[in-house]
Amino acid sequence: MISARWLEKRKPYWDRLESIVQRSGRGGLGALSHDELRELGLLYRQVAADLSSVREDPMSQRIAGYLNQLLGRAHNLIYMGRRARPGGILEFYRSVFPRIFRETFNYTLAAFAVFLGAAVAGFLICLADPAFQRFFLGPRMSDTIERREMWTHSILTIKPLASSFITTNNLTVSFTTFALGISGGLGTVYMMATNGLLMGVIAAACWQAGMGLDLAEFVAPHGVLELPAIFIAGGGGLLIARGLLFPGSLPRRDALVVYGGQGVRLALGIVPMLIVAGVIEAFLSPSFVPAPAKFVFAFAVFGLFALYVTQAGRTNSRK
Repeated sequence: MISARWLEKRKPYWDRLESIVQRSGRGGLGALSHDELRELGLLYRQVAADLSSVREDPMSQRIAGYLNQLLGRAHNLIYMGRRARPGGILEFYRSVFPRIFRETFNYTLAAFAVFLGAAVAGFLICLADPAFQRFFLGPRMSDTIERREMWTHSILTIKPLASSFITTNNLTVSFTTFALGISGGLGTVYMMATNGLLMGVIAAACWQAGMGLDLAEFVAPHGVLELPAIFIAGGGGLLIARGLLFPGSLPRRDALVVYGGQGVRLALGIVPMLIVAGVIEAFLSPSFVPAPAKFVFAFAVFGLFALYVTQAGRTNSRK
């Protein structure tokens, strides 16, 4: 439990760090004196240690949120313009991305909720009105499903090319979903809802045609990475919208830097996920590997992903 005496003792250091960050303004580090630069580095490390202590107390989440914002602003100030270290990329995926994912999980969850709601709506509308399926999917794909044929087997004949195309397409969709957060979140919500609606309609069409298992065994191997990646990109877009629309006690510019910086880290973090998902979708998902083996593979991959995002970087965050 964080005591009132401890808070009273530490708060002047937090106020001083905030004062230095605000003083930097648009001039960045160049607006600070030599002594202020030294003080900035010292205070940054001290406040980071304070944040680690506060995170251990479930009753101090509001303070943890404030310190996290303050450190985010200081981090951007300290590291802007620096060259990336060779080990920086490894450290990012080993520690920074999973930590940011956990800290902003509610935004990813919100994006997932929009997707799920649209998917359920699409499924139910398709069941109630079969004409909606043909309107939404187009006659060619609808006819293929009605013949009880999967449209995915053609991928097998062009695996390497298909992998490249699928990865490029998924990256485009994900980064567009993220970037549209600048529209106040409307574009991000639209992208999540559209993709969810498409998934729901396809699921209903395949289920009505008796191809529910065929769809599931195709989607499962790569979907356990591809879908979470899209949800995370959506969460990143909502973070941008948060900074733009609800800056709270921060100046809007600083709020965009803090929340947008978190969103950028989420967007960069999903790149390896989408690359791996694209390879799986081209080589394994449409293959004739038995369905049970595909589901076991999907379960194992999702388990590793869940372990990674929930556990990686925890040791560093407590130092």
